[in-house]
Amino acid sequence: MEPKDKLNTLKANIKKMESLAVAFSGGVDSTFLVKVANDVLGDKVIAVTARSSTYPEREFKEAVDFVKSIGVRQVVIVSEELDIEGFSSNPVNRCYFCKKELFTKVCDIALENNIKYVADGANIDDLGDYRPGMQATKELNVVSPLKEAGMTKEDIRILSKEMGLPTWDKQAFACLASRFPYGEEITKEKLDMVDKAEQFLLDLGFRQLRVRHHGNVARIEVSANERSRFFDEELMEKVYKKFKEIGFAYTALDLKGYRTGSMNETINK
Repeated sequence: MEPKDKLNTLKANIKKMESLAVAFSGGVDSTFLVKVANDVLGDKVIAVTARSSTYPEREFKEAVDFVKSIGVRQVVIVSEELDIEGFSSNPVNRCYFCKKELFTKVCDIALENNIKYVADGANIDDLGDYRPGMQATKELNVVSPLKEAGMTKEDIRILSKEMGLPTWDKQAFACLASRFPYGEEITKEKLDMVDKAEQFLLDLGFRQLRVRHHGNVARIEVSANERSRFFDEELMEKVYKKFKEIGFAYTALDLKGYRTGSMNETINK
């Protein structure tokens, strides 16, 4: 099925919902979903954005700017994952705790505003990785309109470009807690280290990246076509010094490069 056919299916499905609260992070998927929902339902849509230490300030500002630009009502909530029992110890099902906390709050907001459905931005490609958070959304009856319309990430990028959305080529983002090996304690200080390190690389012009936190070692993942930039000795020295300043004793480049869910490679799913 062509992307435009899937878009028509998505619009038809959303229209049947009558009103919708979207968990809105400002990423590629949720931005596209909010835009389509707004086109179909107008003021019967609200975007709910959570602020926390696992969510960089740059992402929050982009989310705020976007909803303002299209006139969608936004509700901002505080969802501090580090306060959730079981989260900071970073078990393999860490995302379950986070999503349960987040979507419970989004469901409460939907109820307060007489909104019939709560939606996430999951798409078909999300079925290919280990995502324990999906169990939480299932328990709370959260719908996934993009997934239900059969949309892939590529479909969403193609359609977003056609709609003129600023996120059509935005790099994939996952919460900062995903940068830690399972079992390693997550703290505010460590999250700040990762955030600062990733922002530094973004400021250097890298587009798709992760800085994985392995104790006193930073493991950098960048996209395949950006790895060769690290053959520049001046750049290597600059990155090493900055990461040392941030708090990492050692800095390493992952030779395989960026890929989603690299921390899941060590677990049995």
